[in-house]
Amino acid sequence: MLDKFGIAKVIAKELKNGFYVNLGIGIPTLVANYIPEGIEVVLQSENGLLGMGPFPFEGEEDADLINAGKQTITKVNGSSIFDSATSFGMIRAGKVDLTVLGAMEVSDNGDIANWKIPGKMVKGMGGAMDLVASAKNIIVAMQHTNKAGESKLLPQCSLPLTGLACVKKVVTELGVFDITDRGFELKEIAPGVTIEDVKSKTLGRLVIEGEIPVINLES
Repeated sequence: MLDKFGIAKVIAKELKNGFYVNLGIGIPTLVANYIPEGIEVVLQSENGLLGMGPFPFEGEEDADLINAGKQTITKVNGSSIFDSATSFGMIRAGKVDLTVLGAMEVSDNGDIANWKIPGKMVKGMGGAMDLVASAKNIIVAMQHTNKAGESKLLPQCSLPLTGLACVKKVVTELGVFDITDRGFELKEIAPGVTIEDVKSKTLGRLVIEGEIPVINLES
């Protein structure tokens, strides 16, 4: 089974040289710490930063340098800071190659719900709706079940939607799933996890074909 760092490492393998990447709040922010050697990507934060670096070490934080989730971050040489209007202009123009988001629910046709639980106070949807509408590729990093042990990979989302049919891949503690017209296709399984574990915790359409490789975090 993967922890949150393992999920981030798996997603980091999806990064391609020259990509512009937006990392959402939570597990997605950890991806910045696992960018493969030899790969150069530019990390974008919707509050107005292009060229975000990894998380700072304890004691090296700069309270004036934060991401959209109000977490302290670093910037790389050549980074650029600008207003959020410019940042959202970049997002809406389709300049972001990959967005990695957390989610509360994902449906088997790629719908995502990640901004609101009715009856609970939220600060707002942030940049998620713009990102899912405009990014070229959406990967979700999340836990497979909620706190009650209920599946978050569903036939249909029950929470207010952020975007429709936009998610391409989901990575959870159980494995890696591509979303196709057939539903959640299991591509890799986490160490120590069985096929029955995946089946019992996935309510949406699930496709499992052939021998499923075990995720190798060392490669």
